[in-house]
Amino acid sequence: MSHPNHTSQFALLAQRRFGPFFWTQFLGAFNDNLFKTALMVVLTYDALSWTSMAPALLNNLIPGLFILPYVVFSATAGQIADKVEKGRLARWVKLLEIGIMAVAALGWMTHTLWLLVAAVAGMGVHSTLFGPVKYAYLPQHLRPEELVGGNGVIEMGTFVGILLGEVMGAVLAGQGAWGIRLVAGGTLCVAVLGLLTSWRIPHSPAPAPDLAISRNPVAESLRNLAYSRQNRTVFLSMLGNSWFWFYGALVLSQFPLYAKDYLHGDHSVFVLLLTIFSLGIGAGSLLCEKLSGRKVEIGLVPFGAIGLSLFGIDLYFASQGYTNTAPVDFVKLLHQAGTLRILADLLLLGVFGGFFIVPLFALIQTRCDPRHMSRTIAGTNILNALFMVAAAGLAVFLIKRGFTIPEMFLTTALLNAVVAVYIFSLVPEFLMRFLAWLLIHTIHRVSTVDTDRIPEEGAAVLVCNHVSYVDAIVIMAASPRPIRFVMDHRIFKTPLLGFIFRTAKAIPIAPAKEDPWLMEKAFIDIAQALHEGELVCIFPEGKLTHTGDMNEFRGGIARIVERSKVPVIPMALRGLWGSLFSRDPSNLFERSFACGWRSRLALAVGRPVPPQEVTPEGLYEEVLALRGEWK
Repeated sequence: MSHPNHTSQFALLAQRRFGPFFWTQFLGAFNDNLFKTALMVVLTYDALSWTSMAPALLNNLIPGLFILPYVVFSATAGQIADKVEKGRLARWVKLLEIGIMAVAALGWMTHTLWLLVAAVAGMGVHSTLFGPVKYAYLPQHLRPEELVGGNGVIEMGTFVGILLGEVMGAVLAGQGAWGIRLVAGGTLCVAVLGLLTSWRIPHSPAPAPDLAISRNPVAESLRNLAYSRQNRTVFLSMLGNSWFWFYGALVLSQFPLYAKDYLHGDHSVFVLLLTIFSLGIGAGSLLCEKLSGRKVEIGLVPFGAIGLSLFGIDLYFASQGYTNTAPVDFVKLLHQAGTLRILADLLLLGVFGGFFIVPLFALIQTRCDPRHMSRTIAGTNILNALFMVAAAGLAVFLIKRGFTIPEMFLTTALLNAVVAVYIFSLVPEFLMRFLAWLLIHTIHRVSTVDTDRIPEEGAAVLVCNHVSYVDAIVIMAASPRPIRFVMDHRIFKTPLLGFIFRTAKAIPIAPAKEDPWLMEKAFIDIAQALHEGELVCIFPEGKLTHTGDMNEFRGGIARIVERSKVPVIPMALRGLWGSLFSRDPSNLFERSFACGWRSRLALAVGRPVPPQEVTPEGLYEEVLALRGEWK
């Protein structure tokens, strides 16, 4: 959808309300991964000089150790983030990072593995403390229309930081003793630089300064998750978010051995795999703003899930096409048969991963109670950690069962398909938004006028002219929140549309002379929905137009408003008449192509009409005027 006169999401980087915070979290992600990847590469390619444990087990146990603090301390970290001003908390966390990196440097220089393992756990604690700050900070400083773009830039920055850290860690770890010394000194310097950027973070008031922090992190974790479960959509979005980290952890932890033992590559091949995947995540995260029309578009989540499964499955088959057994670096790898398909799959896994994760985070931020924002994010981190521990456990189990790495990729992709179907069956809104998103991005080009007049919270009735069978889907795609549509009961008998509108909890209605009981039940359901603060949309004409002109508005709208005393927001659709979806009695073949592919649609939203001023005639004139403004 078009949104005129808005600046690029990258403009936020030049503003103090966003820039210093972005660089603080970027440097933290970079440092985490520089250190962790350097350690994993050393233990993969030079394990015997450090330990007698098998590299395959170490590559899954070390990430598990890193995220273990998330399980134990996330709830406490969420409480701290709600109680303490976020700029000050960020500086405390950065001071802690300097201390941890000093311990790691000692471990590197003295060749002491247990000090490095302790530092891995320490950086897990550092990331646990910073996690709730990271996502609770944005809604305090960004406007709602900036939130998807801001989240996209943060996700892009996080994954670019991860990428650069992993690349730098892998390159330096492969350079012998002097490379290890650079890792030791470099991680300490980056931690100091992170502290310096954190001093520029603007004041971010604590939403709950009087909160008493629980001394029992386990009990607080259980309380935190129990609270999050009260908001079903948010909690299931948290589960979806955690599933992505399960998927990513299981796939990424195999990269070192996939590069070494399967592709027969050196360090540079491992770096190439990380680069391609991380660039995909960054690109997908940034594309979310363009594809979502600068609003929280959860319709992208099923799109992302489909891609994660399709390209995960194809990665298995692409790996079967790789037959080289000679040692290669990344340049020679590019000349091997099957390589480009493998790299394309990894890139697209990243892109669709970005489509999956960014809208989910934005949904959690916009739908949860602002007073519990940090604790909700902390609950997400607890679930993320549990899922990532489970991923490490599943990886170890599959390895011991004799699974090859491509078979592990295939297993993960198939599991993703099952989990996605389950989540979307529990929250039909995801599927509905996906269908709406497909309609307006494939068959039509949709522009909107004043859709910010649709309230972001509170009850209201939307009224619109009725042009086609997909009017509701177009309106749904333009709305920042779910809508309960009042639909002719006969539509529910149509196989596809019936499924769609039942899934969206639409309210069926029938004329009094046809089914008086159903009509009365519809008015009761409408009143209940408005009482619960929902948006309800009706088409007061009561039927589709047969001519393209508006029919007279019926009196039901007055009855609804008289009972519920809520404002009414007039809207008008243009561009759907004559399409395949309209009820034009002329030749079906002709009207199927009348508007052409990617024809233009428009939806205009008028000013809210107070309940005491609502009449069917007045609303008819309002909608007619909005419809006529384009002519």
